Amino acid sequence: MYRQFIIAGAINALIAVALGAFAAHGLKQSLNVYELSIWQTAVDYQMAHALGLLLIGLIANSLKINLNKPGWIMLSGIVLFSGSLYVLSLTGIKALGMVTPFGGVCFLIAWGWLVVSVYKQK
Repeated sequence: MYRQFIIAGAINALIAVALGAFAAHGLKQSLNVYELSIWQTAVDYQMAHALGLLLIGLIANSLKINLNKPGWIMLSGIVLFSGSLYVLSLTGIKALGMVTPFGGVCFLIAWGWLVVSVYKQK
């Protein structure tokens, strides 16, 4: 079960690097400074939580504990948080900004769940 989060983390890290490079080289001319900063925030959070997924996979394997729920919640957070920011920066649809906090809440829940799960591990 831990392998799925290591793979998901690595894929998300790859996507974050690719989208960061895409913005630096391909979007610099079409997005304004504010839109680029939104895009960069999405990349930063995607990369940080890609590493979080890798961590969840490695901890689950080394401690032999089930971390499926925090792993899936963290992955959902990436989709909601970073995904909404990517689309917002490209489209300017301000309503998408209402989705972003749900992704942030997913991140908080996932990190908290990880803390509690490891703390309870005997």
